[in-house]
Amino acid sequence: MRSADTEFVGGPLDGTVLPVALTPLNSVPKVYRVPVPAHGDVPAATLVYRRIEMRTAKRRRYWQYEYDPSATA
Repeated sequence: MRSADTEFVGGPLDGTVLPVALTPLNSVPKVYRVPVPAHGDVPAATLVYRRIEMRTAKRRRYWQYEYDPSATA
């Protein structure tokens, strides 16, 4: 399965670059969910990141994931 190194912006994964599996159309998914297991008194949760389009100075397109604190999953 193909993957692309994708940067995460905001939230607990800020600045992290992770390999994300590509869809059949060779794009990263629109929404990326990260399950966080329960630890001590903190219940289990799911972090939600949404795909945003970015451009380089030469107008090449690439994707980043931006943290969405309002999403509940």
